[in-house]
Amino acid sequence: MHVPTIGITLGEPAGIGPEIVSKALQCNKISKRFDYRIIGPKKKFEPGKLSPSSAEAAWEALEEAFKLWEKKEIQAIVTSPVHKGNLFQIGFPYPGQTEFFASKLGVPKEKVIMAMSSPKLHLSLLSTHLSLQEAIQAITKDKIKLAAVLLLEFLKKLKPKSSLKIAIAGLNPHSGEMGHFGKEEHESYEPAIEELKRNGFPVEGPLSPDSVFREALEGKYDGVVASYHDQGLIPFKLVSFYSGVNVTLGLPLIRTSPDHGVAIDIAGKNKADPRSLIAAIKLACKLVPKENRK
Repeated sequence: MHVPTIGITLGEPAGIGPEIVSKALQCNKISKRFDYRIIGPKKKFEPGKLSPSSAEAAWEALEEAFKLWEKKEIQAIVTSPVHKGNLFQIGFPYPGQTEFFASKLGVPKEKVIMAMSSPKLHLSLLSTHLSLQEAIQAITKDKIKLAAVLLLEFLKKLKPKSSLKIAIAGLNPHSGEMGHFGKEEHESYEPAIEELKRNGFPVEGPLSPDSVFREALEGKYDGVVASYHDQGLIPFKLVSFYSGVNVTLGLPLIRTSPDHGVAIDIAGKNKADPRSLIAAIKLACKLVPKENRK
């Protein structure tokens, strides 16, 4: 049987990407039942010094990774961090790597969900890199349903024999306190949750966002739908910074990424911690269908 291959991009080559990729592949914590292919520039860039050429190299690595996946030379993609500001300077037209892959696959961005996964906490986000005002405006009943359904499908792959329950966090303090602190819960969240329940999905909400993540950590819920980026990422990184993985849901390809940035300030100093990338590689391996494994 064909040995599956995980493609690993170097990300921003002036950041910590090359260092953490090297450390991850040299450790004894990733499966030997997979091959690993480094995707990125052969030449070295000066650590800590962003440039148009380093941004071009990061972009080219993404393009190459996608082509390799299309040709079935790799079965999953693990992306090291990129510097979005540096990419924007050379005309990168996507908010991030998630949107890059969605565009390549022709999947509307509203059908793609960013999720975060760690041994302690799993969550999906209704929005990613938007201003808070834009994130609130982007909340719809359909988006809430999609984020819950895709999170549940993802968790079934991790816990196929478990009885699962998903919590949906409200947007406003105390989930709006019966409309006194905001009407979004009544207008969007409650109709979405009622429809999900009618269709047999194990969801609860909208729940107060100041307590729902603690309840998930204590085991009451298997995953949480967060209303916007920082509502979910602040508690997630607080408890899972070194074990957290960014997972793209809603695409036909498997794509994971560490949950941190390029760390320009420590690039080249041998201080970068590879644990989040190792976790991303492990999760990518786990998500590759069994029929594609040796």
